[in-house]
Order: sequence, then structure tokens, then C-alpha cells
Amino acid sequence: MMKRNTIQRSLILEAVNRLQCHATAEEIYNEITREHPNIGRGTVYRNLKQLSEGGEIRKLEVPGGADRYDHRTISHYHARCLRCGRLFDVEMDYIEHLERSIKDTHGFVISGHDIMFKGVCPKCIAQAAPPASPQAGASFPAENRG
Repeated sequence: MMKRNTIQRSLILEAVNRLQCHATAEEIYNEITREHPNIGRGTVYRNLKQLSEGGEIRKLEVPGGADRYDHRTISHYHARCLRCGRLFDVEMDYIEHLERSIKDTHGFVISGHDIMFKGVCPKCIAQAAPPASPQAGASFPAENRG
């Protein structure tokens, strides 16, 4: 069944493409309501579902967190910052048919894979870095060395 291309649907797709940050549905809703305060939360959620099912955007299920929506629909991997929770694209070749190397699927019919790396993003690392010492060449105590 062909989905209608409504104004709301276009606004939501434009917001995902504009944000380019693996936004949550709530972040997308907040982005849209700045200029279109009458759009309903349910409309945003419903259209995000339809856009992702139609392949126009990509839904990322984040374990222990809110689903995210990606403007890049090609198969690729992500990394999640353990401190701020932001997602980032990982620049590496996508491993086609990785699921073929599974030795025992325990009866699952595997249809694909997503890989989510974890670590700490550069912004969080910079925020956690100790302040620069006013004395050139001063060293930190052994327990603070990385």
C-alpha cells in the first residue's frame, strides 16, 4: 500500500535530515514544534515508524536507551558514548553476510545484523581531562596518568 506524502511526513523527514545526529523521536518532535507547534507527538511517532519501514530513514534500536533515527540508510555501524549517550557513525567497511559465520543460531532465522561499539567520545574525554598545569612540565600524580 502506497503511503501518502503528507506535510507532516515531509516535516519529519526534513527534521531527521537536518539534525543528522541519530536523534530520538522526542528530539525530532522538539525540533519540529519550534516552527510547527500544533503537530502532535503521536503524528511524529507514527510517521517515524512509516518512514523507517519504508526505508527513507533508518531506525536504530539502542539497548537500554531510546530508539534513534538515522538519515543515512546505507548499512553501517555505530558507536555510543558511555558518558553522554550520543551515537556516532563508525567509518569501516560493512561486513556483508556476517550472520553466515554464526555456528549455532539456536533455531533463529537470522535476517541481518547491527553492531554498536561503545566508548567515550572526544567531547566527553575533553571535559574529563584535568586542567592544564600552570607550570610547564609539571607532572600529575601516578594515579591520574592515562
